[in-house]
Amino acid sequence: MPQPFQAERLRSSLRPLAATTNLSAEGLAYQRYYGLDLPGQPQVRSRLGRFSSSGVELVSQLWLPPEPQGTLILLHGYYDHMGLYRHVIDWALGLNLAVLAFDLPGHGLSAGPRASIDDFAAYQQALQDLFAEAASLDLPQPWHLCGQSTGGGILLDFLLNGEPRPEPGAIVLLAPLVRPRAWGLSKLSYHLLSPFKSAIPRRFSANSTDPAFLDFLQHHDPLQPRTLPTAWVGAMARWIPRIERAQCSPLQPLVVQGEDDMTVDWRYNLAVLEQKFDQPNILRIPGARHHLANEHEDIRRRYFAFLSEHLR
Repeated sequence: MPQPFQAERLRSSLRPLAATTNLSAEGLAYQRYYGLDLPGQPQVRSRLGRFSSSGVELVSQLWLPPEPQGTLILLHGYYDHMGLYRHVIDWALGLNLAVLAFDLPGHGLSAGPRASIDDFAAYQQALQDLFAEAASLDLPQPWHLCGQSTGGGILLDFLLNGEPRPEPGAIVLLAPLVRPRAWGLSKLSYHLLSPFKSAIPRRFSANSTDPAFLDFLQHHDPLQPRTLPTAWVGAMARWIPRIERAQCSPLQPLVVQGEDDMTVDWRYNLAVLEQKFDQPNILRIPGARHHLANEHEDIRRRYFAFLSEHLR
C-alpha cells in the first residue's frame, strides 16, 4: 500500500487549528489513508493543525458536528497516533460531541524522538497545551476526557496529581496504564540494558482480536515506531510510583478493561483505580485484548453502549 503523505512535510505545512480552514491535498490524503475523513458523516467538518509544547511541534486534529453539545478530548496509547482512533471518533460524533485529539510527542505526525520521552511530565505539559487549544477554539462544554492505555495513564496523572482545570465531564479510561504486564522482569531488563543500548527492536503483539487491524499495524502503517527506546522505559519506571503514591480522588471514571489483555497488568491496575477513585464504574470484557479502540466490532459495540449510557 503506497504512502500518500510524508509526516514531516505535512507537519511543517500546518498552521494552528484556530487559523486553519481547508485541509491541504496532503492533509486530505492522510485523512483518507486512515479513514479519518469519515465518509459516513459528510456533515462533519474537520481541521488539522499544529501547536508547540515545550519547544516540540505537535499535530492536533478537530472534528466538528453541526451543533455539538460537548467535546471529547482524546489521548492515544504508546506507539499509537490519531489515525488509529476512527472508531472512537465516529462513536463520539454520533453522540453529537466535537472531538479534539493530538499525536503525543514522538508519535504519529508530531515531532520529537520516536516513541521516546525523558520524563512523563512532558505528557502533562502537552495535555495542558491541548486544553489551551480547546479554549482558543471555544469548544463546547462539558469537556469529556478519553484515554487508551498510556493515554489513560496520562489522564490518571492529570486527575490524581494535577490541577484538574477545566473540571472534566465524563472520564473514559480504556485499558489504562498503571504498570505493564510482567513489570518486574521488564524493570530488571531495563536496568541491565540501558547502560549499553538506547533502544531495542519492537515486538508486535496480538493486542486485538481483529486480524485486519493487526496486519495493518505491522505491515501498512507508516507511522508505527519500530524500536522501544530505553529512555521511555526509564521515564515510565519513575512515573509508576508517582501514581501509586497519589492522593485519592472523589471522581468516578468509566473504565473498560479486556480480560485477555496481555499488555498491561490489568488486575493490579484495576485494584489501584478502585483504591484511588470513588467507586469507578468498571466494565470488564471477557475475550477482549488490549487495543480496545481497535477491537473486534462486537466488543466495540458492547463497550460503546456502556459508555453512551453514561455520557447521555
